[in-house]
Amino acid sequence: MKKTLLAAAAAVALAPGLAAATNGYFQQGYGLKSKGRGGAGTAMATDAYGGANNPASMAFVGDRIDFGADLFSPRRSASRFGSSPFLGPIDGSADSDSNYFLVPEFGYNRMINPNLSLGVSVYANGGMNTDFPGGQIPAASACAGFNPTPGPYNLLCGNGRLGVDLMQLIIAPTVAYKVAPNHSIGISPLIGFQRFAIDGAQAFAGFSTSPTNLSNRGHENAYGFGVRIGWFGQLTNALSAGAAYSTKVYMREFDNYKGLFAEQGDFDMPENYNVGIAVKATPQLTVIADYQRINYSGIASVGNPSSFLLQCAAGNVGFCLGGNSGAGFGWRDVNVWKLGFEYQYSNVLTLRAGYDHTDNPIRPQDVTINILAPGVVQDHVTLGFTYKTGTGGELTVAYMHAFNNSVTGPSFFNNFTGGLPAGTETIKMYQDAIGVAYGWNF
Repeated sequence: MKKTLLAAAAAVALAPGLAAATNGYFQQGYGLKSKGRGGAGTAMATDAYGGANNPASMAFVGDRIDFGADLFSPRRSASRFGSSPFLGPIDGSADSDSNYFLVPEFGYNRMINPNLSLGVSVYANGGMNTDFPGGQIPAASACAGFNPTPGPYNLLCGNGRLGVDLMQLIIAPTVAYKVAPNHSIGISPLIGFQRFAIDGAQAFAGFSTSPTNLSNRGHENAYGFGVRIGWFGQLTNALSAGAAYSTKVYMREFDNYKGLFAEQGDFDMPENYNVGIAVKATPQLTVIADYQRINYSGIASVGNPSSFLLQCAAGNVGFCLGGNSGAGFGWRDVNVWKLGFEYQYSNVLTLRAGYDHTDNPIRPQDVTINILAPGVVQDHVTLGFTYKTGTGGELTVAYMHAFNNSVTGPSFFNNFTGGLPAGTETIKMYQDAIGVAYGWNF
């Protein structure tokens, strides 16, 4: 257990530099084996990441340790074109400068007796990081009407660099119990940690309930708690199934950003659930399929539409940033479909491949605010393998590519330019990730 705590502490120490945004701002999968098969893992018991996928699976994992890390590379861009020359054009484009992030993971499981296991999974629930340089828009532009501080301005008419840094890490102690020889249930209390900062959003001060707690307030940390429960069943020799449900992780409010997030700085982690099956199609080939639902709309600061700012401008303070019904990023709930393949090539080599498709949480009418958080990728392909070493360990490698996707919509600034066009905006992203992990049963 001492080694477990040390590894968990190491993961937390690395966490402030990570970002992971694939299915919205959730990871595409948890554990490098799952990532190699498209993120599918609800109905598999192959590593100690049950606290992230399905707590009940840990009763079938045995005594085990896993640790690893992903090198994650998201490439983001944003642009605005078509603003009127009579307005004082606010056209511009920029690429995010932060392109590489380390995403650590750790899992430990111990069989207390043949039916009962205790373990812990440490993983990044998700995150979002953008870092756009400022200065795209000249001082003599319409931005001066939104921001009294002299320009030049960034893409949101603020000053200096523009971006957010959101990281979410979860430590999930896990208890799993076999209620029958081939069936188990499990529970994971979720201890959440998140870290946030935003810069360059000064132009929205007039839409905030607390303008001094809106932007450029440095990093702030918050903690919170939730729970995940799960069931796992080995239905036949060739078929297994699983299901898991996670409550919201209820987080302490961000005091430094109570003028940004709805409900005075509230930013919980969203409720989600997943179901899956695994079918052994041949003695060597297993086909795995998962469905996941992430309810982003249940978090007001994420799901409330950015159009609420128009109600704020009309004098309804509760709809302003930070208000009880404050404007958010307009993210919809998403459905995620994952399909994976695992092939036992030999006694020492297992090959994997997979595909993940997610709904796009961002609609065209919310593009402006989501320049900060362009979580628009939808389609992912993965490859991976595990090699058993001569000492009994397992070296796992996984690669993921998320194809370039974009959303285009009218600029929110069109609502405040007296009928002159403020342009059309586009946000884009594609991603690559490669990870290495090592694990063993003891």
